[in-house]
Amino acid sequence: MKIIELKETITASNDRDAEQLRQELRKKGTLLINLMASPGAGKTTLLERTINDLSSQMNIAVLEADVDSSVDAERVAKAGARAIQVHTGGMCHMDAGMTRNGLEEMGYEGIDLAVLENVGNLICPAEFDTGAGKKVMILSTPEGDDTPLKYPLMFRESDVLIISKTDVMQFFDFSIEKCVERAKKLNPNIIFFPLSSKTGEGFDEWEKWLKDAVKEWKNN
Repeated sequence: MKIIELKETITASNDRDAEQLRQELRKKGTLLINLMASPGAGKTTLLERTINDLSSQMNIAVLEADVDSSVDAERVAKAGARAIQVHTGGMCHMDAGMTRNGLEEMGYEGIDLAVLENVGNLICPAEFDTGAGKKVMILSTPEGDDTPLKYPLMFRESDVLIISKTDVMQFFDFSIEKCVERAKKLNPNIIFFPLSSKTGEGFDEWEKWLKDAVKEWKNN
């Protein structure tokens, strides 16, 4: 009897597609960031403030992935980014092929920074390479500083951990030190930025990293 491991076959094929897309984006000088978080963690609000701050310095595009609606794409477009809404047909993540389709439909010629706002959850998006040059995750303080213990793969896969909603941290008994310690046990190289999209706290450091990442992508 022959046994076929379908998940392994699917992910291997996706990995090849993702690497091809990543190389194409590098040649065009477009850094793609895979932005991942739970629903309500503040992905779109973070993007709105970031776009408002940086759109005069670079050309930004956003792929909004969701099961339905176009609310988020309308918000980031209003903030000043080129935007497209991608409906996943019930799927809980984006893969490389879906990301390529979204980029090509939107058009990314001349774009310095493209952000894929992935479907909201901390499981499926961590398992599929989208072709992104960087992976950024958001953890909001209401979710708890023990979240790295519950979703280890997401923290292992991410280059950057944004700890959002620091303005309400005191109400949720959230410890940045404990969260970072737990995250770094899973991924010693993860970079973290505590910030608040409401007050603007921490955005200078986050946006500096973003500008440096775009510059490095273009020069390598």
